Order: sequence, then structure tokens, then C-alpha cells
Amino acid sequence: MREASQAHPRHVICMKWGTKYGPEYVNRLYAMVRRHLRGDFNFVCLTDDAAGIRSEVQCLPIPPLDLPAGIPERGWNKLATFAADLHGLQGTALFLDVDVVVTGSLDDFFTQPGEFLIIHDHKRPWRITGNSSVYRFELGAHPDVLAYFRTHFDEIRRRFRNEQAYLSDFLHRQGKLAYWPDTWCPSFKYHCIPRWPTNYWRLPFVPEGARVVIFHGECNPPDALAGRRNRRFRFIRPAAWVAEHWHE
Repeated sequence: MREASQAHPRHVICMKWGTKYGPEYVNRLYAMVRRHLRGDFNFVCLTDDAAGIRSEVQCLPIPPLDLPAGIPERGWNKLATFAADLHGLQGTALFLDVDVVVTGSLDDFFTQPGEFLIIHDHKRPWRITGNSSVYRFELGAHPDVLAYFRTHFDEIRRRFRNEQAYLSDFLHRQGKLAYWPDTWCPSFKYHCIPRWPTNYWRLPFVPEGARVVIFHGECNPPDALAGRRNRRFRFIRPAAWVAEHWHE
């Protein structure tokens, strides 16, 4: 749905580049958002390849980060959303990774108080670092995030492992960083798999209060649905609930 409220437009933004994720990820994400977000919104995919993406999605190029020659941009690409002018878009933006599964209402993600909201890191909650699978901001409100990154890249690469660590630190020092309520964005890896040894007979589950289940590390929605694992990921039974949500 391209049309958003004229008074204060709402945008849901995702990003797809390279070949890791096909267009079906974007199409299913759009469908999940449409089912769980009331009212008008504009759905945007920043991408280098719009082939196969459904017509309701506004596909736009990923703004260049202007990194030094020979430095891959893919690990930092999300910072492009903080451009002073992101293709002329205005209003509130909710960024979602393409591999999340939406299981509950997204309405409150646009009304939760806070200047910049992000998931608090699940693995090390004593740190300020956020997980950028889900974050919200006003478009054009934080151009200094990208401007400083472009002019201090060598320093940032030495100090921070990835974009979400840099982003969290930068906005925390400005007093703008806030976190979603703990129950809203659980991790499949940390919160949906029953504890050992019950994971061998109990099925993965959706935690109470979950709205967006994030997949990071070693497992994505098709893996969870099939009960696949790799050598570092503990045994999981098929998560049948993924099919109830992750579809067009």
C-alpha cells in the first residue's frame, strides 16, 4: 500500500542486496505487515535488484555509503537509511530486517514514546548495544549518524564490530537511544527454542507478547520451519507456527 497518512506518513522500510535473500522474503514481509498494521502505510524496499518484488512495494536504490575504495559496504548498509534526504521520503520509518516473522500487531511500534527505538541486545543486555533487526526513527532526523560515519570510517571500523554497535553508541551519547519493550521482539535463537534437553521433544514456540520474531546468527525462517540446524546451533524440532505467519 503506497499511500500513507498525509498528516504524518508512516513508512515500513526493509533492505535487500546481493543474493542471500530472494524477492519472496520482501513479498512475505509486506504481506505480514499488511496483516498486522492497521491504516495506511508506505512499504519501501531499498535494493539493488527489484526483480520479482510485488507491485505494492516501492523499490528504491540503496544510497551509497561512499566508503574508501576496496571496502565492502554490505556490513554497514543500514546506515544509509539515515541519509538527510532518503529519496524524498518524509515521516516516521519502521525498519524491519527481511528475515523477521511478524506474529502480532505493529500498531504500537509507531506510537511507542522515544526518539530512536531499537531492540536491546539479547545476548549481552548489560551493554547499550541494540539489535537493528527492528528500529524506528524520523526520516532525516539523524543525518549526523551517516555524516560522521562517512568522515570517520577508519576510526569507527576499529572501535565497532558492526553498524548496530556504532549506531547504538552514537545515539546513546546524544541521549536519543531507547529500547522496545522486552517482549515485543524476541529472538528465535534465544527465546523460542525449549531448553535442553526438552528441545528434543518440545516444539519451538512463540513467546507471550511477541510481535516480531527476529532470526539472527545460524537460523532463518525456512530453517526453523524445517527444523534444520548447523554445527553450532542446538537441535530444534520444526517450528510449524512459522508457516502460519511467513506467507503472502
